[in-house]
Amino acid sequence: MTLLDAYDLYNILFLDIETVPGRPDFEELSEEMQELWGIKSRSILRKPATEEVEYDEMAATYRDRAGIYSEFGKIICISVGILARHPENNEPLLRLKSFTNHVEAALLDDFCDLLNKRFNNPDKFALCGHNIREFDIPYICRRILLNQLPFPRMLDIAGKKPWETKHFLDTMELWKFGDIKNYTSLRLLAAIFDFPSPKDDMDGSDVAGVYWEDRDLDRIATYCEKDVLATVQLFLKMKRLPILKEEQVVVVR
Repeated sequence: MTLLDAYDLYNILFLDIETVPGRPDFEELSEEMQELWGIKSRSILRKPATEEVEYDEMAATYRDRAGIYSEFGKIICISVGILARHPENNEPLLRLKSFTNHVEAALLDDFCDLLNKRFNNPDKFALCGHNIREFDIPYICRRILLNQLPFPRMLDIAGKKPWETKHFLDTMELWKFGDIKNYTSLRLLAAIFDFPSPKDDMDGSDVAGVYWEDRDLDRIATYCEKDVLATVQLFLKMKRLPILKEEQVVVVR
Protein backbone atom coordinates (compact mmCIF):
# COMPACT_ATOMS: atom_id res chain seq x y z
CA MET A 1 0.00 0.00 0.00
CA THR A 2 1.36 3.43 -0.95
CA LEU A 3 1.01 6.62 1.09
CA LEU A 4 -1.66 7.74 -1.35
CA ASP A 5 -3.84 4.83 -0.25
CA ALA A 6 -2.86 4.66 3.42
CA TYR A 7 -5.69 6.92 4.60
CA ASP A 8 -9.33 7.17 3.69
CA LEU A 9 -9.83 10.23 1.48
CA TYR A 10 -12.48 11.46 3.89
CA ASN A 11 -10.14 11.22 6.89
CA ILE A 12 -7.62 13.73 5.54
CA LEU A 13 -7.40 17.36 6.63
CA PHE A 14 -5.89 19.44 3.81
CA LEU A 15 -4.20 22.64 4.97
CA ASP A 16 -2.06 25.63 4.11
CA ILE A 17 -0.73 28.51 6.18
CA GLU A 18 0.11 32.15 5.53
CA THR A 19 2.86 33.84 7.52
CA VAL A 20 4.24 37.38 7.81
CA PRO A 21 7.10 39.11 9.64
CA GLY A 22 6.31 39.42 13.33
CA ARG A 23 6.56 43.21 13.19
CA PRO A 24 5.61 45.54 10.29
CA ASP A 25 9.10 47.05 10.05
CA PHE A 26 12.64 46.09 11.01
CA GLU A 27 12.90 49.29 13.04
CA GLU A 28 10.26 48.01 15.46
CA LEU A 29 12.37 45.05 16.56
CA SER A 30 14.29 45.20 19.81
CA GLU A 31 18.03 45.84 19.53
CA GLU A 32 18.77 42.19 20.27
CA MET A 33 16.35 40.93 17.63
CA GLN A 34 17.78 43.41 15.11
CA GLU A 35 21.23 42.02 15.84
CA LEU A 36 20.00 38.45 15.48
CA TRP A 37 18.25 39.27 12.21
CA GLY A 38 21.49 40.81 11.02
CA ILE A 39 23.17 37.45 11.55
CA LYS A 40 20.35 35.75 9.64
CA SER A 41 20.62 38.37 6.87
CA ARG A 42 24.28 37.57 6.38
CA SER A 43 23.33 33.98 5.66
CA ILE A 44 20.44 34.99 3.38
CA LEU A 45 22.63 37.40 1.41
CA ARG A 46 25.53 34.90 1.45
CA LYS A 47 27.96 37.52 2.61
CA PRO A 48 31.37 36.53 3.99
CA ALA A 49 32.09 37.18 7.66
CA THR A 50 34.49 39.96 6.70
CA GLU A 51 31.83 41.95 4.85
CA GLU A 52 29.44 44.15 6.83
CA VAL A 53 25.68 43.86 6.36
CA GLU A 54 24.26 47.36 5.92
CA TYR A 55 21.26 48.49 7.95
CA ASP A 56 19.19 49.04 4.80
CA GLU A 57 20.01 45.50 3.67
CA MET A 58 18.84 44.07 6.98
CA ALA A 59 15.63 46.10 6.79
CA ALA A 60 14.95 44.98 3.21
CA THR A 61 15.58 41.29 3.88
CA TYR A 62 13.40 41.49 7.01
CA ARG A 63 10.50 42.90 5.03
CA ASP A 64 10.89 40.33 2.24
CA ARG A 65 12.01 37.20 4.09
CA ALA A 66 11.34 37.29 7.83
CA GLY A 67 7.88 35.78 7.46
CA ILE A 68 9.25 32.42 6.32
CA TYR A 69 11.30 31.98 9.51
CA SER A 70 9.24 30.91 12.51
CA GLU A 71 11.63 32.66 14.91
CA PHE A 72 10.97 36.03 13.28
CA GLY A 73 7.49 35.62 11.78
CA LYS A 74 3.97 34.68 12.80
CA ILE A 75 0.99 32.82 11.39
CA ILE A 76 -1.99 34.95 10.38
CA CYS A 77 -4.06 32.34 8.54
CA ILE A 78 -4.53 28.59 8.51
CA SER A 79 -6.95 27.38 5.85
CA VAL A 80 -8.25 23.82 5.90
CA GLY A 81 -10.28 21.62 3.60
CA ILE A 82 -12.31 18.53 4.49
CA LEU A 83 -13.89 16.16 1.99
CA ALA A 84 -17.28 14.65 2.70
CA ARG A 85 -19.93 12.75 0.75
CA HIS A 86 -22.66 14.89 -0.78
CA PRO A 87 -25.92 13.86 0.92
CA GLU A 88 -27.85 13.73 -2.36
CA ASN A 89 -25.52 12.25 -5.01
CA ASN A 90 -22.73 10.78 -2.85
CA GLU A 91 -20.07 12.71 -4.79
CA PRO A 92 -17.15 14.32 -2.94
CA LEU A 93 -17.89 17.73 -1.44
CA LEU A 94 -15.06 19.94 -0.21
CA ARG A 95 -15.64 22.30 2.69
CA LEU A 96 -13.07 25.06 3.06
CA LYS A 97 -12.63 27.05 6.25
CA SER A 98 -10.02 29.55 7.42
CA PHE A 99 -8.74 30.40 10.87
CA THR A 100 -7.55 34.01 10.89
CA ASN A 101 -6.67 36.33 13.72
CA HIS A 102 -4.32 39.21 14.42
CA VAL A 103 -3.59 37.44 17.71
CA GLU A 104 -1.62 34.36 16.72
CA ALA A 105 -2.27 32.47 19.96
CA ALA A 106 -6.04 32.70 19.41
CA LEU A 107 -5.74 31.45 15.82
CA LEU A 108 -3.57 28.50 16.89
CA ASP A 109 -5.88 27.67 19.78
CA ASP A 110 -8.86 27.46 17.40
CA PHE A 111 -6.93 25.30 14.94
CA CYS A 112 -5.72 22.95 17.69
CA ASP A 113 -9.27 22.68 18.97
CA LEU A 114 -10.33 21.40 15.53
CA LEU A 115 -7.54 18.81 15.59
CA ASN A 116 -8.44 17.69 19.10
CA LYS A 117 -12.13 17.33 18.30
CA ARG A 118 -12.07 15.97 14.74
CA PHE A 119 -8.57 14.70 13.91
CA ASN A 120 -7.11 13.30 17.09
CA ASN A 121 -5.77 9.90 15.96
CA PRO A 122 -2.69 9.80 13.67
CA ASP A 123 -3.37 6.12 12.94
CA LYS A 124 -6.74 7.01 11.41
CA PHE A 125 -6.40 10.61 10.23
CA ALA A 126 -3.83 12.47 8.12
CA LEU A 127 -2.80 16.06 7.43
CA CYS A 128 -2.00 16.91 3.81
CA GLY A 129 -0.34 19.92 2.23
CA HIS A 130 2.24 20.98 -0.35
CA ASN A 131 5.72 21.10 1.25
CA ILE A 132 3.96 20.50 4.56
CA ARG A 133 6.85 18.56 6.11
CA GLU A 134 9.46 21.22 5.42
CA PHE A 135 7.38 24.31 6.10
CA ASP A 136 3.79 24.23 7.39
CA ILE A 137 4.07 21.58 10.10
CA PRO A 138 7.41 22.71 11.63
CA TYR A 139 6.24 26.34 11.52
CA ILE A 140 2.94 25.56 13.24
CA CYS A 141 4.64 23.43 15.89
CA ARG A 142 7.26 26.06 16.70
CA ARG A 143 4.66 28.80 16.97
CA ILE A 144 2.49 26.60 19.21
CA LEU A 145 5.47 26.18 21.51
CA LEU A 146 6.40 29.87 21.43
CA ASN A 147 2.82 30.73 22.36
CA GLN A 148 3.01 28.14 25.18
CA LEU A 149 -0.01 26.17 23.99
CA PRO A 150 -0.48 22.41 24.44
CA PHE A 151 0.19 20.24 21.41
CA PRO A 152 -2.70 18.32 19.89
CA ARG A 153 -1.90 14.65 19.42
CA MET A 154 -1.47 15.02 15.64
CA LEU A 155 1.31 17.59 16.17
CA ASP A 156 3.02 16.13 19.24
CA ILE A 157 5.98 14.99 17.15
CA ALA A 158 9.14 16.37 18.79
CA GLY A 159 11.92 13.80 18.49
CA LYS A 160 9.86 11.35 16.46
CA LYS A 161 11.36 9.44 13.54
CA PRO A 162 10.06 9.96 9.97
CA TRP A 163 8.20 6.64 10.02
CA GLU A 164 6.39 7.83 13.14
CA THR A 165 4.94 10.81 11.28
CA LYS A 166 3.46 8.98 8.31
CA HIS A 167 0.20 10.85 8.96
CA PHE A 168 1.73 13.87 7.18
CA LEU A 169 1.00 13.54 3.47
CA ASP A 170 3.17 15.93 1.49
CA THR A 171 2.19 16.34 -2.16
CA MET A 172 5.60 17.77 -2.99
CA GLU A 173 7.33 14.68 -1.55
CA LEU A 174 4.90 12.44 -3.41
CA TRP A 175 5.84 14.21 -6.64
CA LYS A 176 9.59 13.88 -5.96
CA PHE A 177 9.61 10.07 -6.29
CA GLY A 178 12.81 10.02 -4.27
CA ASP A 179 14.51 12.99 -5.99
CA ILE A 180 15.93 14.87 -3.01
CA LYS A 181 17.04 17.88 -5.09
CA ASN A 182 13.75 18.70 -6.72
CA TYR A 183 11.41 21.51 -5.61
CA THR A 184 8.23 21.88 -7.64
CA SER A 185 5.73 24.64 -6.93
CA LEU A 186 2.03 24.00 -6.55
CA ARG A 187 1.42 26.47 -9.37
CA LEU A 188 3.62 24.49 -11.78
CA LEU A 189 1.94 21.21 -10.85
CA ALA A 190 -1.47 22.81 -11.40
CA ALA A 191 -0.35 23.85 -14.86
CA ILE A 192 1.01 20.47 -15.94
CA PHE A 193 -1.91 18.53 -14.45
CA ASP A 194 -4.27 21.03 -16.09
CA PHE A 195 -6.38 22.29 -13.23
CA PRO A 196 -6.88 25.97 -12.23
CA SER A 197 -3.86 27.67 -10.72
CA PRO A 198 -4.18 28.83 -7.10
CA LYS A 199 -2.40 32.09 -7.98
CA ASP A 200 -4.76 34.61 -9.58
CA ASP A 201 -5.04 37.53 -7.15
CA MET A 202 -1.72 37.68 -5.32
CA ASP A 203 1.27 35.53 -4.47
CA GLY A 204 3.27 34.79 -1.36
CA SER A 205 5.42 37.91 -1.72
CA ASP A 206 2.29 40.08 -1.48
CA VAL A 207 0.93 38.63 1.77
CA ALA A 208 3.01 40.72 4.19
CA GLY A 209 2.04 43.95 2.46
CA VAL A 210 -1.65 43.04 2.31
CA TYR A 211 -1.51 42.22 6.01
CA TRP A 212 0.58 45.02 7.49
CA GLU A 213 -0.63 47.78 5.16
CA ASP A 214 -4.26 46.82 4.57
CA ARG A 215 -4.91 44.42 7.51
CA ASP A 216 -7.06 42.47 5.05
CA LEU A 217 -7.38 39.02 6.60
CA ASP A 218 -10.37 38.14 4.41
CA ARG A 219 -8.38 38.60 1.21
CA ILE A 220 -5.51 36.56 2.64
CA ALA A 221 -7.92 33.81 3.70
CA THR A 222 -9.37 33.63 0.18
CA TYR A 223 -5.86 33.36 -1.25
CA CYS A 224 -4.92 30.64 1.25
CA GLU A 225 -8.11 28.67 0.55
CA LYS A 226 -7.22 28.57 -3.14
CA ASP A 227 -3.95 26.88 -2.23
CA VAL A 228 -5.84 24.30 -0.19
CA LEU A 229 -8.22 23.66 -3.08
CA ALA A 230 -5.27 23.27 -5.47
CA THR A 231 -3.67 20.78 -3.06
CA VAL A 232 -6.87 18.74 -2.97
CA GLN A 233 -7.06 18.76 -6.78
CA LEU A 234 -3.43 17.66 -7.01
CA PHE A 235 -3.97 14.86 -4.51
CA LEU A 236 -6.98 13.64 -6.49
CA LYS A 237 -4.91 13.71 -9.69
CA MET A 238 -2.21 11.67 -7.96
CA LYS A 239 -4.84 9.10 -7.05
CA ARG A 240 -6.14 9.20 -10.65
CA LEU A 241 -9.53 10.44 -9.46
CA PRO A 242 -11.68 13.17 -11.06
CA ILE A 243 -10.94 16.67 -9.81
CA LEU A 244 -13.66 18.66 -8.08
CA LYS A 245 -16.03 20.88 -10.01
CA GLU A 246 -16.90 24.38 -8.82
CA GLU A 247 -20.24 23.22 -7.40
CA GLN A 248 -18.44 20.64 -5.26
CA VAL A 249 -16.59 23.32 -3.27
CA VAL A 250 -18.17 25.18 -0.34
CA VAL A 251 -16.49 27.92 1.69
CA VAL A 252 -17.58 28.02 5.34
CA ARG A 253 -17.33 31.39 7.04
